[in-house]
Amino acid sequence: MTDLTTTVGSVTLRAPVLTASGTAGHGAELANYVRPAELGAVVVKSMKPGPWPGNPAPRVHPTPGGMINSVGLQGEGVEHWLDHDLPALVATGAAVVASIWGGTVDEYAAASDLLAAAGAEVVAVEVNVSCPNLEDRSRMFAHSATATAEVVAATAGCGRPRWAKLSPNATDLPEIASAAVDAGAEAVVLTNTLLGMVIDIERRAPVLGAGRGGVSGAGMHPVAVRAVYDVHQARPEVPIVGVGGTATGADVVEFVLAGASAVEVGTATFADPRAPRRILAELEHWCDTHGVARIADLIGEAHG
Repeated sequence: MTDLTTTVGSVTLRAPVLTASGTAGHGAELANYVRPAELGAVVVKSMKPGPWPGNPAPRVHPTPGGMINSVGLQGEGVEHWLDHDLPALVATGAAVVASIWGGTVDEYAAASDLLAAAGAEVVAVEVNVSCPNLEDRSRMFAHSATATAEVVAATAGCGRPRWAKLSPNATDLPEIASAAVDAGAEAVVLTNTLLGMVIDIERRAPVLGAGRGGVSGAGMHPVAVRAVYDVHQARPEVPIVGVGGTATGADVVEFVLAGASAVEVGTATFADPRAPRRILAELEHWCDTHGVARIADLIGEAHG
């Protein structure tokens, strides 16, 4: 049997397969299909300090290689999550990674400070910097090394390891990943969705209510693998969580070989809520048939 234990910075995970933020709600409902305690962690939907209505409908549309969405990070906020959603998720035995976002640096800081009250089951905080900065003409935080560093530095109040979730649309991911780590992030999550648009040719207008959206799914996978590879090559000491188009155990292996210590499963869960556990089983089988004693031994092996 392969030892699937992995570490992301100071966080030890029982397995390298996690859920991706925004694709399994706040996690407890996933227990109807898989045992969350068997996964490395459940990463919950990104939250602001308080309620946020999200974007206008329609919010989701299929694409040839997956889907495009503009849900807009709708949610009730961190305080509501702590009181109403977290207890049910903790009851499943899952390790929990909270995810936060904001439109300003102060909002990130407020969301982070609220998480200081969470229990030990919240093992890390994913800081989703792939969001518009309302103080900089809505330019995405993750497209600027300076803005990324400001957000990461402002979120220390959570008192937990922070993972900076970055954007594949940035021109220099290694530079931005370095800025995040230098500002206090223990790891980087690579990556969020690609910016895209689908146009209804009969209406001659964008399909999504917000116009633009984020592309995810199988078509995104090579982009995410490249991002992981480039950042690991530039900063091999930085822990990476890979995410993007993971649909099979082989996809996980590819991410790990590129340099990821763990991998999140997202869009695949919409089609099959059991996907995270199936993918973990496929990973176990691949490792057993290839004589891999420890998953950690594969990290970055594609770099030679």
